[in-house]
Formats: sequence, C-alpha cells, structure tokens
Amino acid sequence: MSLLTELTRGIIKENPTFRLVLGMCPTLALTTSLENALGMGVACIFVLICSNAAISALRNIIPSAVRIPCYIVVIAAFVQVVDLLMQAYTPALAQSLGIFIPLIVVNCIILGRAEAYASKNGVLYSAVDGLGMGIGFTLSLSLMATIREFLGSGSVTLWGDLAIKNIHSHAMVLVVLPAGGFVTLGLILAFINHVQAVAARKRGESAPLPLELDCRHCALCKVGE
Repeated sequence: MSLLTELTRGIIKENPTFRLVLGMCPTLALTTSLENALGMGVACIFVLICSNAAISALRNIIPSAVRIPCYIVVIAAFVQVVDLLMQAYTPALAQSLGIFIPLIVVNCIILGRAEAYASKNGVLYSAVDGLGMGIGFTLSLSLMATIREFLGSGSVTLWGDLAIKNIHSHAMVLVVLPAGGFVTLGLILAFINHVQAVAARKRGESAPLPLELDCRHCALCKVGE
C-alpha cells in the first residue's frame, strides 16, 4: 500500500470514532467544546505517531509473551511527555481535559494500533498510520464538539479567547449534558450509515454491513481464542 492510502484510511474508511467506534470515553466526555476536542486530538496524534514508530522499531526485540505490557510502557512514556508539556504551556487546557490526558495510556485506539499495525509493519508506515488515525480521531471529535457547543451554548470556541459567541440565544442544554453526547453520536452514525446505504443502492449493491473492526474484534480480544 502507498503512504497516502495508509494516511487516508484512518481518516475516512476506518475512522476510529465513526467507523470503528473506539475511544468512546473522550468522545462523549470532552466534546462539549471545540477547544477541548482539538486539545485531546492533538495529544492523541502525538502519542499515536511516536508510540507507533517506537513500537515498530522495537517489534523484533520485544518478546511476544510480554508485548502488551511493553506497549503500555512505551505509550505511557509519550503520554507523560504530552501531559508535562500541556501543564507547562497550556495549563488551562490541561486542567480542562483533566484525567483524560493520563487515560490516553489505556485508549483502545492507541493500544489497538500498536498491536494490530505497528507490531507488524515498518517504522515509516506505522508513523503514517498513527498520523492518519490521529487526524481521523481529531476530526470526529471536532465535528461532535462543534455541533454540541453550537446547539448547547450558542458559541464555538476554537482556542482561548478565539471564539464565535452569541450565535443564537436558543440554547439546548440537553446537548451539552452526558446524554447529549450519546444522542449526537447516534445521529451522526445513523446519518453516515444512511448515506452509505443510499450510495450502495445507487450502485446496485446491498447495504454494507458494519465493519468487524471495533473493540470487540480487535487483535487484543482475539488473543487466546
């Protein structure tokens, strides 16, 4: 495969949120503002690229029996770097994201790409895979955050004081509540599935089945079967 194919796969075909349904905790909890979504997305991009590249470089050295603990140690090291950098340079954002930055260590997107891709491919392709998955995750978070913040508070905050405020005065409080995250995600997934089904019918094909690539079917869950 070409590097472009590897890059775009995580953005569209295997989008972590809308296609693989991974990383639901930050997706539902942090998408009340675009600023939080972008902060989490950039952090995950950094961790995905660095951990994928490191694990790929070490894949022939790490014993198979202890590969998962080793992957977690590598991921945790890069998460610690991100956490310290954010506390030093963007303390307000770090406080807003809170525990979800350390929890990147156990994000199934990060560990899943390490096990399913980085451990089997070269450094360059693994880094590009991490970049594509990270961009796809960031875009999906940003879309959800924009919808929820716009409907829930009538504003869109890009970064700090850089915001569009008072867009409308009819705030829908439900949208920024936890239940609103589930409703927003469900509506987006339903829309994507509908578009795919319509496109398939126009081509004379049956509606595509859901991908068997979500957390129930990842390589980690298959170990020991």
